[in-house]
Amino acid sequence: MTMTDLYPSRRTAKASLQLRQDPVVYQKWTGDAPLSRTQKGFYEENGYLVIEDLFSAEEIALLQQTAMQLVKAPAGIDPETIITERGSREVRSIFAIHEQNKLIARLAADQRLAGAARFLLGDEVYVHQSRLNYKPGFEGKEFYWHSDFETWHVEDGMPRMRALSVSVLLAENNANNGPLMLMPGSHRSYVTCVGETPEEHYKASLKKQEYGVPDHDSLNRLAAAHGVEAATGKAGTVILFDCNTMHGSNGNITPFPRANLFVVYNACANALIEPFGPKSPRPWFIASRDFAPLRIAQGALRRATRRHDHSAARQAPRARAGHSHPGGNSSAGAGAN
Repeated sequence: MTMTDLYPSRRTAKASLQLRQDPVVYQKWTGDAPLSRTQKGFYEENGYLVIEDLFSAEEIALLQQTAMQLVKAPAGIDPETIITERGSREVRSIFAIHEQNKLIARLAADQRLAGAARFLLGDEVYVHQSRLNYKPGFEGKEFYWHSDFETWHVEDGMPRMRALSVSVLLAENNANNGPLMLMPGSHRSYVTCVGETPEEHYKASLKKQEYGVPDHDSLNRLAAAHGVEAATGKAGTVILFDCNTMHGSNGNITPFPRANLFVVYNACANALIEPFGPKSPRPWFIASRDFAPLRIAQGALRRATRRHDHSAARQAPRARAGHSHPGGNSSAGAGAN
């Protein structure tokens, strides 16, 4: 049986803006939710949320050390998952990073991240994609404006808007070094794109995307309606954003490199089917087809040792969340302004 395509794209010669047909938050807020009522409301209205002080200084330092080791000496990393900058050997991204590093696997399953995703998506979740994005000083290239869902839908076969990304900042992201930029409220509009997608488009698109790119008129309309916010913050800041939020980032011409970890959570009920565009789906390291629900893990992140088992039995997640302090109900998202 063929599923109706509710979000057709790359099929006509003219782009269009369409209304979203799916919820943003899939369940009602209750007092035991891992996010505060204010945070849930901010995310639902704006399509993103910034949370500070979710991790301890020791956890952040451990993640930073691990990320830098992976970028400088990616021994044991599948070469296919390493994407370099155009015309350079500088690492741009390492994909499927949670499948190649125990600490990041533990991070992806952490209640503070996966628990929040499970609440917002109203279902058990699995990791659709993970990656380490690195912007070296002087030469870090831009990531142009895009909606993740448009690509995940057309090229991966993600049926509905029931996924989100979590970014963990591993260095200060400020206005100067190419931080994530978002159009708050843009998640309510779906931008269709033009141009039939070639087979194996992913090989070029991971360095520079040429298909699935929004047209200037649609971007002008979204920016005029919603504005642009830079999601800046210190190392350890966490940014959650909806799969359809329009976002991008500038290049980094400062001397200061920056690195961010991304984990994409998809609802198990929204598992991938055949792509709505190309005949062949993208490979495993970009779009996982292992739909097994994550086993939520609790406790602090620790360096993996032979005696330490990072796995944990599934249990109700209770994330520490708040803009300024863990567990607080302070103003959500203010750190993105």
